[in-house]
Amino acid sequence: MTSNKRRFPYGLLIILALVIGVIAVIVWFKPDPSAAEPMTAAVSAADNDSGSSMTAMSDPGKGDEALAPQTSPFTTGLESLPRSLRGTDVDGEIIIDENKQLVVTEGLRRLFDYFLSALGEEDEATIYARVESYIRHHTPEPAASQAVAIFNQYVAYLKAIPDIEKRYGNLQLQATKSGQLDLNAVSQQRQDVAQLRQQFFAQETIVAFFSSEEEYDDYSMEMVRINQNQQLSEAQKQAVRQDYISRMPDNAIKANIEQQANLGELMARTQEMKAKGASPEALYNMRRELVGEAAATRLAQVDQQDANFDQRFQQLQSQKQKVLAQTADKAQAQTQIIQLEKQLFDDAERKRLAGYAALKKNALE
Repeated sequence: MTSNKRRFPYGLLIILALVIGVIAVIVWFKPDPSAAEPMTAAVSAADNDSGSSMTAMSDPGKGDEALAPQTSPFTTGLESLPRSLRGTDVDGEIIIDENKQLVVTEGLRRLFDYFLSALGEEDEATIYARVESYIRHHTPEPAASQAVAIFNQYVAYLKAIPDIEKRYGNLQLQATKSGQLDLNAVSQQRQDVAQLRQQFFAQETIVAFFSSEEEYDDYSMEMVRINQNQQLSEAQKQAVRQDYISRMPDNAIKANIEQQANLGELMARTQEMKAKGASPEALYNMRRELVGEAAATRLAQVDQQDANFDQRFQQLQSQKQKVLAQTADKAQAQTQIIQLEKQLFDDAERKRLAGYAALKKNALE
């Protein structure tokens, strides 16, 4: 079965949809940290041990009462999954301590999002029953009821988020018409979202569910602020960016940001060096410095494969021109060209030919 990591389409910061190229990549490499601090006992999302159903309890530190268990059509929560979830692994985790108390992690939020992603295929009542059944089947009390209570709070929070987005949406649109993002409006929006979270969650839940997201948002805003600073040259902007990243806490987020920064630099420097006719050895040394020896070796192999493909492509083009010049019958010429393609390329490579020819043509224009 393939892993499936889904997010309920709640609105967060419009910033990630508006920022320019260097910021837009953040969504792509944002990590999915499923690991929590070691606990005495843990219940995985894929664990099949069943737990008991008891009276619902509230989120630790909150007085909100969760909904009492209702009669459910589900036992495990995985019966008759909607089409979009079939053939996937349940994402997320439920972790408990030695006293069977819930340990709130970002993985719990991912678990909620996994099931909520089917909204539209299933109605809310069905999804709620499915999630509660899944939690109670896999989790002992009191952790099960604590998780159900937080799920109810999370759903209420997601329903409240669009009101904040509506208040700031037009401001963001107007601010970006000139190509500049209104960072003051974004900051105020983030404050409103933070206040909303305080209304629905205990502080430990806020930290577990949103701390990584907040760190990425901080990074995103700082990158936009640097990019919009007209007093800095491009070289100075790059230096400030690197300084900001160097001062970030040493964690998975920083590692991913550094990796992405290295990949961006790798692509730019590779293109520049190839344009200047750099030797394979020079390319290898540059890549090893940026992404390590193993990656540099793989990239060198890709270069060799690309060079070999290009050589055979040029051979095909030369022979193709001869066939077209010497054969008056177009159908016969096409048959010969197809035979040439089969001689020079395997089936997978032949699928690349049309696209590769278009790229070569565009490069010459």
